[in-house]
Amino acid sequence: MASQHRKPRSPVTRVAGIRTPALATAALASVALLSQTAQAAPAADGKPSLEEVEKKVGDLYRQAESATEKYNAAKEKTAQQRTRVDDLLDDVARRTEKLNEAREELGSFAAAQYRTGASAPDTATFLLADTPQDYFDRTQLMDRLTSRQKESVDAYVTEQSATMKKRQEASRSLQTLTSSQNDLKTAKATVQKKLGDARVLLSRLTAQEKARLAEIEKRKQQEAAREAAELARQQAAARAAAQEESGGSTSSDAPSSSPSAPSSSSSAADASYGTKAGKALAFARAQIGKPYVWGATGPDSYDCSGLTKAAWTAAGVSLPRTTYDQVDAGTTVALADARPGDLIFFYDDITHVGLYIGNGMMIHAPKPGAYVREESVFYDGESSIHSVVRPA
Repeated sequence: MASQHRKPRSPVTRVAGIRTPALATAALASVALLSQTAQAAPAADGKPSLEEVEKKVGDLYRQAESATEKYNAAKEKTAQQRTRVDDLLDDVARRTEKLNEAREELGSFAAAQYRTGASAPDTATFLLADTPQDYFDRTQLMDRLTSRQKESVDAYVTEQSATMKKRQEASRSLQTLTSSQNDLKTAKATVQKKLGDARVLLSRLTAQEKARLAEIEKRKQQEAAREAAELARQQAAARAAAQEESGGSTSSDAPSSSPSAPSSSSSAADASYGTKAGKALAFARAQIGKPYVWGATGPDSYDCSGLTKAAWTAAGVSLPRTTYDQVDAGTTVALADARPGDLIFFYDDITHVGLYIGNGMMIHAPKPGAYVREESVFYDGESSIHSVVRPA
């Protein structure tokens, strides 16, 4: 299962270069704002409050996305296993054909011996034995076979053994395929149930409640945008400081040629990554407005990891299918050091991913019912960010 690929989040990666007094103040203000909103909408007559519904729906969407990644992993495994089974069955068919040819050749020897009256009973007994070795143990046929006949017998025995092993291997692979197909069905059913539960909750809201819910979401987006702007300010300041330091270092170290070598190599690597990232981002931007569909990899719709995989494929870089594997497909960097093209992963179970575009923003396929869009990396709060990975 895909869950085997999961790994716990790294506290260092999550917080490195993120929290500042300004961000902390903004986050506290956001919490206070949402708390006031929650207090303004208490539950009545046992009915869950609007905020409880919002949280429940959000949880269901995240659970659906987690199940989607399990579905993606099971689907990929099923496809690989089906290919493996097909290859094994083709191999068994070829070996069986060779086995039949060897059997026919032995049969021709038997027929020739019968016509000449030489050892016909022995040959017939050999062909009717359960295995060639059974007969060899009981007779002295090997002494009477010609060199060519002995080679044919040896080939028959070898091919029979190899064919039997391949048949057993194919049988085991078929069992694994069945297990993968069952996992696929389970993951699919889980996704559908979570999404169904979320739709039911939302359908029970009144028009007024839906309007209030939209207002809460708008406030969250505004806070996320403020945090993104603060991250962009930090990154710009860091770049300016690095350029200033680099410029000073170059002038003061002019007599020495060795320090410039690593800088040149680093610049070349940066340029190469920038070129690839540019292609990935261009592809991702062209997908904006297309619907999120769980399990989709394009070209008309995407889920989160399907979009990032397709984007980097357009840049000539092959990424694994699922978030669980994509998080290991590159170099982890701090959020403060994120560059356009980097992958931003979310949640403890690594069930969401977006493509960083700079200035604290990303392109991602958010959730069912939404469309591919640009959004702050803080769209679900700073604590939801798991890690940043540079894939090439």
